[in-house]
Amino acid sequence: MRALTSGDPGAIGGHRLLARLGAGGMGVVYLARTPGGALVALKVIRAEHAADPDFRTRFRREVTAAGRLRGRWLVPVVAADAEAREPWLATEFVPGPTLTETVDGHGPWPEPAVLRLGAYLARTLADVHRTGLVHRDVKPGNVLLTLDGPRLIDFGIARAPGATALTASDVVIGSPGYLAPEQARTGAAEVGPPADVFALGCVLAYAASARRPFGTGNPAAVVFRTVHEPPDLSGVPEGTLRDWVERCLSKPPEDRPTAAELAAALEPAGEPGPAAGGPGDTVADHGSWLPGAVVRVVAERAARALDVPPRARDTLASESAPPAAPTRRRFLVAGGAAGVVAAGGGLLAYGLSRGGTSGAGLPPVHTLGLHADLSGPGKDPGRAHERAARLAVDRHNARENAGFHLALEVADDGGSREGAARVARRFADDAAVRAVLGPTTAAGARAAAGVYRTARLGAVLVGVDGAGVPQADAETLAVTRAPEKLLAAAFLHYLSDGRPVHRTAVVRDEGREAADFALALNESPPNDGIVTVHDTDDGMTAAVEAALTQRAEAVIYAGESPERAAQCARALAAADFAGPRGGTWRTMTPAFLKAAGVAAGGWLCAAPFTDPAAARDFAAAYRAAYDAAPPRWAPEAYDAVGLVAAAIARLKRTATDDTVDRGALAQELFRETYRGVAKELTFARDDTHQLELPGSLFLFQARGGAFAFLGPYDEVRRP
Repeated sequence: MRALTSGDPGAIGGHRLLARLGAGGMGVVYLARTPGGALVALKVIRAEHAADPDFRTRFRREVTAAGRLRGRWLVPVVAADAEAREPWLATEFVPGPTLTETVDGHGPWPEPAVLRLGAYLARTLADVHRTGLVHRDVKPGNVLLTLDGPRLIDFGIARAPGATALTASDVVIGSPGYLAPEQARTGAAEVGPPADVFALGCVLAYAASARRPFGTGNPAAVVFRTVHEPPDLSGVPEGTLRDWVERCLSKPPEDRPTAAELAAALEPAGEPGPAAGGPGDTVADHGSWLPGAVVRVVAERAARALDVPPRARDTLASESAPPAAPTRRRFLVAGGAAGVVAAGGGLLAYGLSRGGTSGAGLPPVHTLGLHADLSGPGKDPGRAHERAARLAVDRHNARENAGFHLALEVADDGGSREGAARVARRFADDAAVRAVLGPTTAAGARAAAGVYRTARLGAVLVGVDGAGVPQADAETLAVTRAPEKLLAAAFLHYLSDGRPVHRTAVVRDEGREAADFALALNESPPNDGIVTVHDTDDGMTAAVEAALTQRAEAVIYAGESPERAAQCARALAAADFAGPRGGTWRTMTPAFLKAAGVAAGGWLCAAPFTDPAAARDFAAAYRAAYDAAPPRWAPEAYDAVGLVAAAIARLKRTATDDTVDRGALAQELFRETYRGVAKELTFARDDTHQLELPGSLFLFQARGGAFAFLGPYDEVRRP
């Protein structure tokens, strides 16, 4: 959800607009409120597309088809105007996640939950088929999840059997991997209700196994397997579910059950046990039909949907420059959300494909995968990555002469190695994904790097430094943060040029990183002076006293504990030490400031990230979009999108068509210096592709109960 821009109207058809839910090449989807106070997803088609008679006919058909539908698990149309200059369609607003998000993010569902999902969707399709319509695009991305049951959306390509198609004879309508064999053949005979049942069988197999029954990759290959090969149901448990999925996936349409027959078969099998609810509860009461992890996601999404962002007061203009990096002082962004719109999808999909060329003369679209921990222990930085990446995609797509558009596909690995490997395989198998941003955790990077290398898929690391990834697996990893082991370089430079000292003491705490930090300073003494190292085995006070006995002019804490760092700061203050003192970014926390008190004043921190507030225009745009100040790593995640976009632009200058080879793109990431809003990215011209240090490390200093940003370490003089 994004704030309205100054260019958005206040109301459409009597509906008051509240926020943007998404934007694509064909139009915008708004969150709006009806005159009666209900929330709706209001889809507006841009006038230039509505001027196409065929397109307007398709839109009228969608309105007519959706208006005929009735059923508990369908999303009803509440209002529409197909004749307006910019035609629009309003449907009930459903804030739930898609089935794709929950399966890719949390793994396969247990069999009872899949049976209940199948019963609900089969009953829904039976309602659709009774009206004489065929959905023709049943897939996980068109299934929204709520606590009281699923919702089937997107009837943009629905039509009655026998109706004349408004597409060329060689165009396949639907989504590869969920197409029935008769639907997958271009110029095929009439597509009827059995095609929806086949697609539902694919959806249920995916929900039960987290695997597409006809695989992923090149769409043509997926279609070939659908038509000529048996489905891969290795992850679907034996029993009732497996039996009915196999029947749904029969090649001859006449061998498949009807939607009504399937619903009647699955409903008894999917009934919850006694513990699912109290007397009188229905299957879907209180979210009991959903797996536990999914219930939390659905509830969180519903709560977030009520937090409507305020209209942006100043909408920053879009640039007309080519997709090179913005400077720190000039950041321009356009409002709106990139990616797939859950509520009110429909015809927006006609103008924004996921990869390769797009129709109607629009720029080609290249998909970036965002591989993040969005629900595990690292969900806060993961969410910062996602939000900043969406801003960057929006900004790029708002350029008039961008030459290509970007789409963002988000996958949650839950912060586990198994989840990271699963997400990596998904992106590696998806031919539309050109590059990946993430993973956002160190464990995730170690689990995914080999998968991405094998697939020749570039992965841009933002908040982790790739430590522990075997060199053989790091070939396509673009690490955009300085390695932890090089943090000592910031103090080396500062204590040599910024505030020169001759004698430096290192108070070494426990941990491998502390030992590496102390070793780095000991091997390269600041100002070519003397470095002494003092362990904390006998306590922090004893270590500090030993350091001062050696006439230290600067004291650096090597460790990861903010509380222990605070002890060091207090011991130095008690000894009236006034020289430079500090530690790494691990100590740069509110806990340190609180525990150290007045002794925190002057404490220096070396960090591999910039101050998000230092990129002022970026910070303003982030606040306007999310009603919050940007957190750590947000500017760096924004730059990661810019790095990939710049590399795509360079490849396209010499390309003869709109395709972008992912292997060539992975290597192109390292070729040029990229100047982002956070820092300058330059990679070594050897096989290591190591990030060059100047401009990649920063210094902060505690002042007045907060940490003040001093700047890139090589530009800081004595504060």
